[in-house]
Amino acid sequence: MAIIQFPKDMKWGVATASYQIEGAVNEGGRGPSIWDTFSKTPGKIVNGDNGDVACDSYHRYEEDIQLMKELGINFYRFSVAWPRIFPEGTGEVNREGLDFYHRFVDTLIENGIEPMCTLYHWDLPQALQDKGGWDNRETIDAFVNYAEVMFKEFKGKIKHWITFNEPWCVSFLSNYVGAHAPGYQDLQLAVNVSHHLLVAHGKTVIKFRELGLEGQIGYAPNVEWNEPYSDNQEDIDACRRAGGFFIEWFFDPVFKGSYPQFMIDIFEKNGAVLKMQDGDLEVISQPIDFIGINYYTGSVGRYAEGKSIFDHERVDTGYLKTDIGWNIYPEGFYKVLKYISEQYGNIPIYITENGSCYNDEPINGVVKDEGRINYLQQHLVSLQRSMESGVNIKGYTSWSLLDNFEWAEGYTMRFGLVHVNYRTLERTKKESYYWYKQVIENHFFEV
Repeated sequence: MAIIQFPKDMKWGVATASYQIEGAVNEGGRGPSIWDTFSKTPGKIVNGDNGDVACDSYHRYEEDIQLMKELGINFYRFSVAWPRIFPEGTGEVNREGLDFYHRFVDTLIENGIEPMCTLYHWDLPQALQDKGGWDNRETIDAFVNYAEVMFKEFKGKIKHWITFNEPWCVSFLSNYVGAHAPGYQDLQLAVNVSHHLLVAHGKTVIKFRELGLEGQIGYAPNVEWNEPYSDNQEDIDACRRAGGFFIEWFFDPVFKGSYPQFMIDIFEKNGAVLKMQDGDLEVISQPIDFIGINYYTGSVGRYAEGKSIFDHERVDTGYLKTDIGWNIYPEGFYKVLKYISEQYGNIPIYITENGSCYNDEPINGVVKDEGRINYLQQHLVSLQRSMESGVNIKGYTSWSLLDNFEWAEGYTMRFGLVHVNYRTLERTKKESYYWYKQVIENHFFEV
C-alpha cells in the first residue's frame, strides 16, 4: 500500500451555504431572497421543496459546530444570507441578523475553528431582483455596501473572505440555462450578469484594501475538466471552448485584465455582446490573496457542430457516476489544478468545494457511504499529486458538512458527511465523516 502524505500545515475544512442549511426564512428580520421566490414557483424544484426549514441550522448551529469540532477541522466555510443583513438589499441594516452571525462566529472561534466567510452564495435579496437584479449595475454598489458592513462588523474575527461563490452558476446556470434562481434563459442577460459580478468582486476587493483589514480575500469559481476525445485539433479546440465557459471567462479578467477573445467571439456569434464601462477591467483585475476552487466532475468531449454554442458534445466513456449522475473523474481534478496554476501563476489555492452525492440512509444508526469515501480518497490523491507537481494548495474543503437543500434537486440529493433526517432533523455521522476525521488527524491515508 502507498501512503498519501500531506504537509503538517495543510488546512482542512467543510463547507455549507446559508439558504441550504439555515431555514428560519421568516425569522430574525430576514427579508425574502430570490431562492425563496424561485423555490415557491411550481415546477422549479423537485417535489416542490424549499429552504424554509432546511437543516434548521439557524437554531441548531451550536450542535453543528460540535460536529465540526469533533471532526477536527481547522476552518469552516459558510455563507452569510444577504437578506438577513439588508432585508431590502440596501437601506437600514438589520441588527438582529448581524447579531446572529456574531453569535455564530464567536462560537466557531471558541471551538478553535477559523471562519471562512462567503459573502454571496446565491441568495440575492428579492427586492434587488425586482429592480433588475445583477443586470442592474446599482446592485454592484448595493453589494459593496453590504460587504463593507460585514468587513467592519467582523474585523479581527473573520480573516478569510470570499466575494462570490461560483459566478458561472449565478450568471449562466441561472440566467441562460434557467435551472437556478431567478430562472431566465437569455444569453445576453447571462453575459451582462457575469460581467457585473466580476465588477462587484473587484470593487469589493478595493473596499477591503481601503479599510486596511487584517486577512485575505478571494473568490470561488467552479471548474470542470474537459478532456479531448482524440488528438484531432477539432476535438481539442471544442474542449477548450467548453472549458473556457468555466475557466477563462471568469479567470482571465481577474488575473490578466482582459476577457478571452475566443469567448467574446462565441457569445457575439450567438447574439450576446459584452458591455463594459471604462475602467471595469482595471477594477476586476485587482490583486487577490487566494483563489477558491470548486471541483466535482469532468468529462470527455469532442467536436460536434451545432450541439451547443461551443460546437461541443460530451461523450460517455464509461466513468462511474455519483447518485446525482455526475462523472467520477479524479484525474480531471489533477489536470484542472495544473492547468490553472500554469495559466494564472502560483497564487495560493483553497479547494473550497469538493464532494459527492450518495443517497445512503441509516441502517441501525449507521450510514455506510462507501461511495463517498472512495470519491474523497481518489480526489485527495489527485490533490496531493497536484501539490507534488508544484500547485500552491493551502487547504481542502469537503462539501458538505450536512445533507441539505440541494437547490433545484430539493432534498433528493445528499452531499453531507452527516446525514440529516429532514422530518426529525436528527444528525447522524456517516462513515465518511469518520474517514475524513482520520485524514485530518493524521495528514495522510493509505491507498
